Amino acid sequence: MSQGAARTFRQVFAVAALAAAVAGFVEVFAARHGFFDLRVYYGALRYWAHDGGQIYDYLKPMTQYGFTYPPFAALVMLPMAYLSWPAAVAVSVAASVVVSAVLIWWLVDPVARRQGWTRWFALAVVLCLAAAFEPMRETVNFGQVNMLLLFLVGADLLRLLPRGSRWAGLGVGLATAIKLTPGIFIVYLLVTRRWRAAFTASVTAAAATLLAGALFPDASREFWTAALWNTDRVGELAFISNQSLRGVVARLDPEHPSTLLWLALVLAALAIWARRSRTAVAAGDEAAGFALTGVVMCLVSPVTWVHHLVWLIPALILLVDDATAAPAGSRRRRALLAFAAVAYALLISRIVWTWEEDFAGLDGFLGSNVYVWVSIALLLLLPVRPERARSGPAGGAGPAGGGGPAAPSAAEPAGVAQLDQADRGPATGQRHRIGGPLTVG
Repeated sequence: MSQGAARTFRQVFAVAALAAAVAGFVEVFAARHGFFDLRVYYGALRYWAHDGGQIYDYLKPMTQYGFTYPPFAALVMLPMAYLSWPAAVAVSVAASVVVSAVLIWWLVDPVARRQGWTRWFALAVVLCLAAAFEPMRETVNFGQVNMLLLFLVGADLLRLLPRGSRWAGLGVGLATAIKLTPGIFIVYLLVTRRWRAAFTASVTAAAATLLAGALFPDASREFWTAALWNTDRVGELAFISNQSLRGVVARLDPEHPSTLLWLALVLAALAIWARRSRTAVAAGDEAAGFALTGVVMCLVSPVTWVHHLVWLIPALILLVDDATAAPAGSRRRRALLAFAAVAYALLISRIVWTWEEDFAGLDGFLGSNVYVWVSIALLLLLPVRPERARSGPAGGAGPAGGGGPAAPSAAEPAGVAQLDQADRGPATGQRHRIGGPLTVG
């Protein structure tokens, strides 16, 4: 057997072993939700299309949950009303898997090329790890649309904007019209002074919303005047799955959560995000800006169910990217890999559910909000690598023509930037330019 064939055999065996281990882990630890949210969408759409009812009047039998997305989302999902239930499940799962694979490929492939890893092997390993990730498991098990929205925004920011496309902002606008929370990426475009892209995103969102309004005036009127403001359809803010700053505050006092404290925390998070995002984009690190915005969206949204935390995936992958770009054996590399490993381990563990019934006391405060602490750590500590501190992919020349010593970024937190000043070597990698409030969702 040739050396190359032997290497391929070992990689295939490793992927098969990892996939089997993940399958066993999921079988033992994953919660089963029976595509609950998809059943809500499916029931509401069929009630609307076949029974002549109003989509926002539908509630899943024996629950308080109904369709909570804007009317444009109903238009996009309307074909589901004409599918059988098994077909709807198959389409939901297949769509999530395909867009997840594509998005992860965009993020992982440049790292694999730079490091000389076998590209299919790197993708296969990350996809296996993603399958164990609790937010990803929850997205698939609930039949959620999170990865579709993440794909739309990622396609826009990671594929179009760096090239100055006239269509930059289109994906952000469509995602915002489907669900309101991705609208923070329009703010991101404004904060980073991409006026044309922000305009395109805003016009796209408005046009999609107006189109739905013209086609379905009654449903649009109901959503914007009543359904959007009906918080009973969301669920309890203090419920353990709400891993946002609002959830933290609500669990401090479930009966009378402090709106003032929540707003103060939100403003602080937004201030940190705006500063770090501007610096990232000024440095040419669009991927970091994209990841930071996904993280802050999870923090400031009034409701961030666990499955919404798939928006942390880009930040976790970029942590590994940053670690592999650091000198081998350096404290920086070890610290970033440890950060990524601990964050990932916590986010596959379902640890917050330990406090589902009782989140009182110091242990309840710390334990019931673990995923929020991870999000805050990512917001504060995700490194930004300036263009001048990078060399090209796979060791090629960077924009400045060389790979001199990597100066710490002005955007890097002091703890990250100063971690290994003594042993920081030449920069070896380039951060790749990757070629409702709520929900029953």
